[in-house]
Amino acid sequence: MRKGLYTLLSLLILLAGISSFKMITDQGNGNKSKSGKAETIKWLTMEEAEAKIKKEPRKIFVDVYTDWCGWCKKMDKDTFSDPEIAAYVNKHYYAVKLDAEGKKPITVRGHTYTFKPEYKSHELALALLNGQMSYPTTVYLDEQMNMLSPVPGYLDKAMFTKIIRYFGDNHHKTMTWKEYEKKK
Repeated sequence: MRKGLYTLLSLLILLAGISSFKMITDQGNGNKSKSGKAETIKWLTMEEAEAKIKKEPRKIFVDVYTDWCGWCKKMDKDTFSDPEIAAYVNKHYYAVKLDAEGKKPITVRGHTYTFKPEYKSHELALALLNGQMSYPTTVYLDEQMNMLSPVPGYLDKAMFTKIIRYFGDNHHKTMTWKEYEKKK
């Protein structure tokens, strides 16, 4: 009986310690909004991004995903939820989430894109990914909504940060990706 009590007490102390450690690390140096919460990416629809770009030009970053994609969910959880990434994206880009299998028509630049049952994909996703359907893929557009580059595959925080800074800080205008990667 006494051994069981000590085990239970030890377990409670361990859980309290873990809980305290989590509270301390959660209050770390992440970027906070005015409400004190960590900053998150402000996701828009493609139509909302197009409207905003007319008033305040910025590049657009499109996360092309599907609901069933495990790597897409991992990227949401591990990469897009990072407060420093969110702060940078919100300052330099309009961020768009695009379900590659979404059924809702999307009108961009006067053209309405629809779901194509024969491809099991949305026509806008097909256009942005040049028919190379791979999830997740991040797509970068310039301030006039012209394609800069699609980047297929899961990106961890470090690689995603490199890429958003490559386009966001306009390094793509003065050097190739290989030159930029060597420099960083």
